[in-house]
Amino acid sequence: MEKFEVSKNMLIDSGVLRGEDVSEVRAADAHVLRRVHDADYLAKIYNGHLDRKEQIKLGLPVTPKLYSRSATEVEATRKACYAALQDGVAAVLAGGGHSAFKDRGEKYSVFNDIAIAIRDLQVQRPGIKVMVVDTDAHQGNGTNEILANDPSVFTYSIHVDRHSSSEVSGSMDVETVRYVEGDMYLKQLFTSLAAALDVFSPDLVIWIAGADNHRNDRLGLMQLDLKDFMRRDEVILRAFMRNRIPVAILYGGGYNRQQEYTAKIHRNTIATAVKIAKEVK
Repeated sequence: MEKFEVSKNMLIDSGVLRGEDVSEVRAADAHVLRRVHDADYLAKIYNGHLDRKEQIKLGLPVTPKLYSRSATEVEATRKACYAALQDGVAAVLAGGGHSAFKDRGEKYSVFNDIAIAIRDLQVQRPGIKVMVVDTDAHQGNGTNEILANDPSVFTYSIHVDRHSSSEVSGSMDVETVRYVEGDMYLKQLFTSLAAALDVFSPDLVIWIAGADNHRNDRLGLMQLDLKDFMRRDEVILRAFMRNRIPVAILYGGGYNRQQEYTAKIHRNTIATAVKIAKEVK
């Protein structure tokens, strides 16, 4: 949890962002959450009634703050999508709960902020076409299930092949070998993402960046270094921003053995977005 505050401080202390560039938000209204999640599941989180098995699958203890924290993350993602449509790029200094399903949370994902934001956009802007680009080291299985069979949404994910029964097919799933090196990973990413953009033209991209691809991450099973992340961020963001495709950036996962590396990777992604936004004005 420390990575969120640490990365924010890194961005402000280094001058990448000013304090006034960061907007605080309140928790999303319950009716917004119900656009995706079952009322019974929302009540369980609100009242702290998850049983031990459910808490283990979620990976988090149910505390009084869990509902408000997670609902605030949803609101941040929702607002970032509208800000991106207006300004070209926006970011959440958190976000990316791609393993939350309609009726349950898994793998640290309580509410699926991606799917909720998309359902909200569809209400406010009928006909909008959204592409989810997920470069977190884990598949966005919850997002894929919730958004399945929606022709106005394209879900792209590149992740480690874990031979897991919990995976749910999206529009395009790209599996890497375990402990993939940076050069091979980036080649797979750039080639397959270009192919996705050949078949789907989005009005908005929601990018779950991910910091768990780093070679020292406890859960990612990839071998990227900081230079590989910089290359990833540069190519992805230039591709969207130079072509005037609005992009909302979410952090996604990161569980580095050296905690400051997780925050640093997230910080670098936002810094790259700021730099490119100034270049393409």
